[in-house]
Amino acid sequence: MLKEVQHILRDPRTLFIVFLLPILQLVIFGYAMNMEIRHIRLAVYDYCRSQTSRALVDRFAASQTFEVSQPAAPSSRMQALFAAGAYDAAIVIPKDFDIKRLQTGNAKVQLVIDASDPNAATLIRAYCQSVIAAFPQMERFAPLSFSSSMLYNPDLKSAFFFVPALVAMILIMISALLTSITITREKELGTLEQILVSPVKSHELIIGKVLPYILLALIDALFILAVGVLIFQVPFRGSFLTFLLFTLFYILTALSLGLLISTVAKAQMTAMMMAVLITLLPTLMLSGFIFPVASLPRVLQYISYIVPARYYLQIIRGVMLKGNTLSQLLQPALALGLMTLLMLTVAIRRFSLRLK
Repeated sequence: MLKEVQHILRDPRTLFIVFLLPILQLVIFGYAMNMEIRHIRLAVYDYCRSQTSRALVDRFAASQTFEVSQPAAPSSRMQALFAAGAYDAAIVIPKDFDIKRLQTGNAKVQLVIDASDPNAATLIRAYCQSVIAAFPQMERFAPLSFSSSMLYNPDLKSAFFFVPALVAMILIMISALLTSITITREKELGTLEQILVSPVKSHELIIGKVLPYILLALIDALFILAVGVLIFQVPFRGSFLTFLLFTLFYILTALSLGLLISTVAKAQMTAMMMAVLITLLPTLMLSGFIFPVASLPRVLQYISYIVPARYYLQIIRGVMLKGNTLSQLLQPALALGLMTLLMLTVAIRRFSLRLK
């Protein structure tokens, strides 16, 4: 027993797993697992512009839940704004809002919600309903009512939200896991020395290691997509070529991450543990897989910028559910490209040191 205790105390990796890993998981799960939604981007189209309508808008603006803005574009372009991911919900107050309130006592506003995330859409509708329901009682106006429209997922099916997210999680886990053991396998088998004495350059070795896994990951992505569309009936409204192009970007990012891990780890088991730890937990908690990124604490929001799945989730949900085009997805694609370039450069340089 004393001998084993001495081994544990001399092994910092074991101490990390025993103490720091549970603390890390507790902090991330404790802060990220928050079912409340904050910073809901609400577009307001006030065509009445009366004292009553302004009071209703002020009621939403006063809430800490909503970030209210009034788009310059008319409500006829609302669909394009939702497709671009500019807003989470929109309220349209018609011109005859005051007239109907006085004449019929039943003034109505229109509520439009992005339902690509059905759980968030349900909560957003409940938040809006509570504000609208409380408004006439507090201000002693005639009762208000609203009609709601759910874009992209009118039936609020959870499969529409989780199937694209599962594609993102499975791809990054499989891709990073496969490539993380490539160089470490060479180390364990003793074949790395043969490479060291060969005329193979570092970038040639890295490219040769990556290419087979790109094909495997693409086949895997197509298989997962087919299962989601055929079995779970998830719609595919965008361009298939756009999906392939940006999925290739994401796969390259995941493979680059795995290669970087393989240059650090000394054994296959260590590489596998690092790959699972780096990909699974951040993808589940910090990418928007389950919880909206805007609802996370500010520190975790900053950390989420280095999580590749955050950007791919915008891409795949945008292509499948909203029919986004190339121009609408350039920002997340550029982020994936920069991350890939950075990790590949670091991996090549680290391996270059071993070849010299």
